Amino acid sequence: MRVYLESLGCRLNYAEMFSLGRQLTDAGHSLAPSAEDADVCVLNSCAVTDEAARKSRRLLRQMARANVDARLVVTGCYATLEGERLAELPNVALVVGNARKQALLEAIDELAPSPSAPVPDFAVVSPPAHEGRTRAFIKVQDGCRNRCTFCIVTVARGEERSRAIREVVAEIQQLAADGYQETVLTGVHLGGYGRDLHTGLTELVDAIIVDTDIPRLRLSSLEPFDLTPDFFAAWQGSGRLMPHLHLPAQSGSDAVLRRMARRNTVADFEVLVAEARARISGVTITTDLIVGFPGETEADFEESLAFARRVGFAHLHVFPYSTRAGTAAARFADQTSEPERRSRSRRMNELDGELGATVRRGFIGQTRPVLYENCAPSNEGTGEATWFGLTDNYLRVRVAGSAELDLHNRIAPTRLIGLDGADLIGHIESEERFTGASQ
Repeated sequence: MRVYLESLGCRLNYAEMFSLGRQLTDAGHSLAPSAEDADVCVLNSCAVTDEAARKSRRLLRQMARANVDARLVVTGCYATLEGERLAELPNVALVVGNARKQALLEAIDELAPSPSAPVPDFAVVSPPAHEGRTRAFIKVQDGCRNRCTFCIVTVARGEERSRAIREVVAEIQQLAADGYQETVLTGVHLGGYGRDLHTGLTELVDAIIVDTDIPRLRLSSLEPFDLTPDFFAAWQGSGRLMPHLHLPAQSGSDAVLRRMARRNTVADFEVLVAEARARISGVTITTDLIVGFPGETEADFEESLAFARRVGFAHLHVFPYSTRAGTAAARFADQTSEPERRSRSRRMNELDGELGATVRRGFIGQTRPVLYENCAPSNEGTGEATWFGLTDNYLRVRVAGSAELDLHNRIAPTRLIGLDGADLIGHIESEERFTGASQ
């Protein structure tokens, strides 16, 4: 069958669809490039906010309109929380909650047309799940034991569950054999990896470095209260663990953090960042910030602005607070007005642009390894193209070069020579020092 895969929300959702794509192609199915070309469409839904739930419903309706003959399968957090509502939408043939997500391949197989059904006289030829990709998102953990007052994910994902180290290592080694240059470890509560297996994230990282050939290993979001300064020793020696940390602060006000039921203070966070910078050369720090949380005063918000300036984040992922039914925060009496949420979001995003530019300018003049991922079409007749990639510390770089130069899925030492908007401008120092091969 031809199967179209779509995800909303977190990197974990994308990791799950990446894994499903590989299972489908291994089982003989093809991956369709769009809903219009598919027999079955699978949506990994999100419910982190009411707006995310609305987007999930809207996308399902768009798929149904785009292909009235396709059967829709919906899974993920929204399917877990409000599966009955989703089952009533047009063309939805199957709703699979998170607890049954491992059975998705079998469930999709059961939707195959019977042998007597008409067979189309054409086929969509889709590439294997890995073709054209340079980075793979790997799910190593699911579930969360934290009870942040704004979050519904603990309800949707359940108790913490970790994959065995040997299983993760085997998957990553296969990805390396398939030509991937980078893998990203993901989970609902990545920092909690291994507690149910009497091990930990440090042990998993060590095993991947020792027992796989993947050139670059990256960690996704890590809660600051899960980490101790000793954790940063994992970056010493190999050069394959990428110097970038995404640490969700959520607020720079201790009063707001208490209302969120976060397990750290602003001072704790800043000490952790100072330790990371002292021990990881060239590290960049990014974060999530919620603005307009219930009870957040203007003074609280100003504290968050000042906090972001002090830390000097490379990027702020700013979320205007969105009420989510079923969370404790949705029942708080002192909800911030919608106009105030929008205003604070705008101001924090303006600061993000300022801080990001400052961090990027600080790396101009350095040479850093860049994994090149995609190319913008060259202007006809110029013989040039523009390639885009990511440094080891997660900064976007673009370089101009000959249209005949294939940088896809290659790691090249690149001198950072300027800044244009959010992109660093690079110059490849030596084409003879490429790592990897174009796929």
